[in-house]
Amino acid sequence: MTKHINLQKNYSLNQSRYQLKLPLNIETIIPENDSVRLLSQFVEAMDLTDLYSTYERINSVSPRTLLKIVLYSYMNGDYSSRSMELNCKRDINFMFLLEGAQAPDHATFARFRSIHFAPCSKRILAEMSNTLFDLGEISGETIFIDGTKIEDSANKYTFVWKKAVTKNQAKLLIKLADFVAECEQLYDLKVVYGDKLKIKHVRKLRKKLYALKQCENVHFVHGIGKRKTPLQKSIETLEGYLSKLKEYNQKIHICGKRNSYSKTDPDATFMRMKEDAMGNGQLKPAYNLQHGVDSEYIIWLTLGPQPTDTTTLIPFLKDSEAHLKFKYRNITADSGYESEENYLFLEKNGQLSYVKPANYEISKTRKYKTDIGKIENMEYDKESDIYTCKNGKKLTVDYIHHTKSKTGYAV
Repeated sequence: MTKHINLQKNYSLNQSRYQLKLPLNIETIIPENDSVRLLSQFVEAMDLTDLYSTYERINSVSPRTLLKIVLYSYMNGDYSSRSMELNCKRDINFMFLLEGAQAPDHATFARFRSIHFAPCSKRILAEMSNTLFDLGEISGETIFIDGTKIEDSANKYTFVWKKAVTKNQAKLLIKLADFVAECEQLYDLKVVYGDKLKIKHVRKLRKKLYALKQCENVHFVHGIGKRKTPLQKSIETLEGYLSKLKEYNQKIHICGKRNSYSKTDPDATFMRMKEDAMGNGQLKPAYNLQHGVDSEYIIWLTLGPQPTDTTTLIPFLKDSEAHLKFKYRNITADSGYESEENYLFLEKNGQLSYVKPANYEISKTRKYKTDIGKIENMEYDKESDIYTCKNGKKLTVDYIHHTKSKTGYAV
C-alpha cells in the first residue's frame, strides 16, 4: 500500500505547541551607532527633487525609501535586485528602512535603478558631497585624484579597430571608383563629371542601372545552374559595395574619437589592463573610472573611454565644478596625469598642481644625473635660447614643429 505524504505550505500549524515571542518594535534591536541609522538620516536631509521628477505616479514605497535600500545594499557589497527583495523580508535593518511598508519585488528595484536613479545619479552624488561639505566632513581645499580600469563583461575577441576600418574603407573607395568607371564604359553612361568620385555619383549610377534594368525588362535569376546577366552582376556588385561602405561608416561613427570598441558593448574601449599574477598583460574591453577623494570620502566619479589617465583630468575637474558648489584649489595626482595641457589648464583655472613628474624616480639616480644628453643636465641661456652640454657643445633651434594632441591641444 502506497503512503501519500501531504506537503503543506503553512509552516505555522505547529505553532500552537509553544508561544512565539517577538519584539513589538524592531527599532529597539538596532544599535544606536548602526550605519543604517546614519544612512537614513543622511538621505532624509537630501534634496531629491530631481529623483521625484522622474516619476509620474508614486507607489506605496517612496523613491526616498527605495534610494535608502539601494544605497544600504551597495554599502554591504550586494548589488542584486533579488537579494534586495529577500533582505527586505528577512533583514531587520532593511525593515527599519521600509518603515512598515510592504517589501518591493525585484522588478521594482531594477526599474528604480535603470529608469529613475541612473538619469539623476550625478546630481544625487553632488547633493551628498555638498551635504558633507556643509557638515564640515570634507575640507573642500585638496582633492586626491586617481583612476582604475574596470574590465567590461563583453567578449574580448569582438574588437573593432578604427585604424583597420579606415584602411579598408580607403581600399573600398578605390575599388568603387574603378567599378564606376567600368560601368560608364560598359553601359555608355556618364555620372562623374570631374576627377573626384563622390557618393552622389555612386547613387546616381545605382539609379541609372535600375532604370536600365526596367527599360530592357531584365529579370534577376538566382540559384544553381542559372546564368546571370552582366547588368545583374553589376547591380549586385554595386549593392555589395554600398552595403560594405555603410558598415564602415557606421563603425567609424561608433568609434568617434576612440581607437576601438567592442561589438557586444559599443561603449567599452579596448585598454591595456594591468598584468595579472602570471604576467599576462593584454588588451581587454574596459572603462576608465576616475575618482576624487577628500578626507577619505569619494567626492566625485567619472566614467570614460580614455585608455590613459592623462586626458581624464580636465573633463573630471570640469564635471565636478559644474555640479559641486565648491571648488578645489589643490589638485593632487600621480605621474599618469602629467602633461603640458593639464599644467596650463590648472594654472588658468587658478588651481595649484601637485602632480608627480613622470621622471621623478629615475631623475634621482646617478646615471640620470651624469647623462649629458638629458636636457635637465644642460645649461640654458635664455637671451640667446641656446642649450650647452657639459662637453661644451651648443644646441640651437633649427625649426619649430607644431602638432595637435587627441584632445585638440596644440603643442
